[in-house]
Amino acid sequence: MPTWIIYALLSAVFAAGVAIFGKIGIQNVDSTLATTVRSVIMAVFLLLVSFSLGKLQFVTSFNNRTLSFVVLSGISGALSWLFYFFALKNGPASGVAALDRLSVVFVLIFAILLLGEHLSWKSGLGAILLTIGAILMSLK
Repeated sequence: MPTWIIYALLSAVFAAGVAIFGKIGIQNVDSTLATTVRSVIMAVFLLLVSFSLGKLQFVTSFNNRTLSFVVLSGISGALSWLFYFFALKNGPASGVAALDRLSVVFVLIFAILLLGEHLSWKSGLGAILLTIGAILMSLK
């Protein structure tokens, strides 16, 4: 099995932890503040990981274009987390997580429009099934 599949599955498992731990953790606090604390913890954790793996020396390899897109990715991720925690505060964790996974469908659309990727019938069918599944999981 390719390592990227293992990493993607681990990402999905840990993303499930975000929903469950987040839902429990924000019951009595403001979701924006919870997102902020989570982000600081993630930043510190990732700095420690980068430091322990000797990766911080590669910061100089960033050019302006790379840095710009990493910054845009960071802002997009922060907005995603803010809205995710807003939704978790008031909605069921399973429904919020299911709708959040529609990001796969949006990635497919953006990849076709912006990256020139091609839509296969398998990808199209998968996107349709994901959308139906997310809607069904979010209905009461």
